[in-house]
Amino acid sequence: MTTNSPARWAQATLVVLLALLPAAGAPADQDGHHDHAPDAEHLLGFSAENSLRQRQLEARFAAQLEAGNLSRWMGRLSARPHHVGSSQGGRNVEFMARQFAYWGFETEIEEFEVLFPTPILRTLKLLEPVSFTAELSEGPIRGDSTSTVTQERLPPFNAYSIDGDVTGELVYVNYGVPADYEILARRGVEVEGKIVIARYGGSWRGIKPKVAAQHGAIGCILYSDPRDDGYWQGDTYPVGPYRPAQGAQSGSVADMPLFPGDPLTPFVGAKPGVERLARQEASTLTKIPVLPISYADARPLMEQLGGPVAPAAWRGGLPLTYHLGPGPAKVHLTVAFDWRLVTAKNVIARLRGAQRPDEWIVRGNHHDAWTFGAKDPVSGLVAMLEEARAVGNLTKTGWRPRRTIVYAAWDAEEPGLLGSTEWVEEHATELGAKVAVYVNSDSNGRGFLAVGGSHSLEAFINQVARDVEDPQKQIPVIERARAARILHGSAAEREAARQRLDLAIGALGSGSDYSPFLQHLGIASLNLGFRGESGGGIYHSVYDSFDHYQRFGDPGFAYGVTLAQTAGRAVLRLAQAEVLPFEFTAFARSVSTYVDELRTLLDTTREDYAELNRKLDEGVFEAASDPTETFVAPRRKGSVPELDLAPLDTAVERLSASAERYLPLLGEVATRPLSAATRNRVNRQVAASERALTRQEGLPGRPWYRHHIYAPGFYTGYGVKTIPGVREAIEQGDWSLAAAQIPLAAAVLQRYADRIDRAADLLASEIPDPAAVKSPD
Repeated sequence: MTTNSPARWAQATLVVLLALLPAAGAPADQDGHHDHAPDAEHLLGFSAENSLRQRQLEARFAAQLEAGNLSRWMGRLSARPHHVGSSQGGRNVEFMARQFAYWGFETEIEEFEVLFPTPILRTLKLLEPVSFTAELSEGPIRGDSTSTVTQERLPPFNAYSIDGDVTGELVYVNYGVPADYEILARRGVEVEGKIVIARYGGSWRGIKPKVAAQHGAIGCILYSDPRDDGYWQGDTYPVGPYRPAQGAQSGSVADMPLFPGDPLTPFVGAKPGVERLARQEASTLTKIPVLPISYADARPLMEQLGGPVAPAAWRGGLPLTYHLGPGPAKVHLTVAFDWRLVTAKNVIARLRGAQRPDEWIVRGNHHDAWTFGAKDPVSGLVAMLEEARAVGNLTKTGWRPRRTIVYAAWDAEEPGLLGSTEWVEEHATELGAKVAVYVNSDSNGRGFLAVGGSHSLEAFINQVARDVEDPQKQIPVIERARAARILHGSAAEREAARQRLDLAIGALGSGSDYSPFLQHLGIASLNLGFRGESGGGIYHSVYDSFDHYQRFGDPGFAYGVTLAQTAGRAVLRLAQAEVLPFEFTAFARSVSTYVDELRTLLDTTREDYAELNRKLDEGVFEAASDPTETFVAPRRKGSVPELDLAPLDTAVERLSASAERYLPLLGEVATRPLSAATRNRVNRQVAASERALTRQEGLPGRPWYRHHIYAPGFYTGYGVKTIPGVREAIEQGDWSLAAAQIPLAAAVLQRYADRIDRAADLLASEIPDPAAVKSPD
């Protein structure tokens, strides 16, 4: 194990950062600024003089933000369904392009031709032991003005399900994740040749049909159980925010852990004329037909299930006894799609940098939705538009950013990150050379700052968050987020929030448009938004409307303005910093934790295998809860070998030493001028640091994902797996693969440390005495 403890790294970091960050709890003005002497307000990557100028610039930016613009734009953009390829989507694109151009951005609309099949047939019938035909529709709700709009409205469906016409007995599989099938197998319940019904939750929806097909199922039904997403949570819409009985969750079920984007053009931009895979060759399409339904439609199906009673943890909120099946419920499922190509339209708006035009800061949010999409994505989109308007207005005073700022409104995110992925694939060489940081947002609402991203940006975004005021509590948004973690977080989150003065950010898996930037190209990324007090229940449904959002999402759009402040300050600082504000001790600390987790995973796996084998040897089996229920003993597990994690330990030692050396040198930028040549060379090394964590060959079995520290899990979808090549090999019991992946992960960490060392050497060439950094009193 490494001898550099996380506590010691955090302490070393604070020596420098506490001199740069305003003290917690200091009085704040209306812009979230804290009343401190200038020497306590130095910004990462800025000289003292330019820190003051930057704060003045940000104050002018923040003063322009108007909640009324967000409300007006949301009303317009969410007035009609605007999925990719829709006429309203095209009108929204033209509107946004005109706005960006008016605000002073060089604006273009870049188009891609992508596969987006929409349904032409959807039926679900219960054949036995009684007859029932599912409605498969979301009806109007009084007080929701757009719920009556039907023009170009898509019905509830799962994008990239294959066509299918199947009949079979029904089996309830809980959340439909691999562990659920192990429990079914131990109870003697087989799904081969059956149709499974799974509730949403527990993992990303695309995992459910994937695992069902692997176990021989012929069809998959997904439903929102009211315990997770309905009346169990609170009053349903329109009385409260939660999902009504007829609400259904649409969504993509593409196998995005293989790759996101257009299923027919992996690795290349989906431009007209590009070579495409035949549909039967598209590996991200499902292997069985899939259909989402409401809990009103699910109840008659679940009522007719027999077989063993479901385990207690599997029982939802429907007023019935949950059984596993199979049967006697027998269902007929039919889905068919048009399998057409549609035009995805990205709005790309550039503000060219005055000094470093070939260093880009990219800021994005998608614009397409399943239906009206007021919350997802328009709540985040309108905050980004207002942010861009205010940034554009700064140029009217003669200001220009040091680096180029690119604002992007992505299309076709909902089917599987298509707009952003195709843009990244089409321009991969240029983006890999020019983009320093990508800043993403998606949905937004009332509540607490949620931030994930590259840990090299953790200190930076903490400093930004200290300068933004929470509109409810009038304290920095970072302090309210820490308080929320102490009150509501997991045990580990509560402990970390109590011990640290800053906010630990989460690692990114997938689920939004940062994925192609971070995990394909290796561009340092952040994902920002506010959440936690908006309720839920309309995700990916027709009821994600302007009326719902005004009542329950963010009344008055105060948190929309707060998101614009937070992301806007981040973009401005990244664009203006003399030295890009990357700080590496948080990354070293995080990777050390990930390696410790691998060691713990090995130990617990070894213990679990041994315990299982001991029970098999002794003939000790779990008793069935029902006397009529059969129980099948699990298979014997092999032994867990001793994997040598020493290469990772060595890499972490090297990484931590490099990070600790760089930290005080970065702090000295506040007081010691650097030549333009040195700044430029340092910035090139820092901007390219995240690229060092990628390998062109990608991860085992999924080469599109090149980042070897952060990736979505093969069986989690959105959920992140850290050091994924090693971790998932251990989880799957593939010991030879795990052994092979350890040195590869160690090598990318060593390359990353090399980048840090080169940047430190450049700084040290003009900063001879980094030990002059003093601890705060």
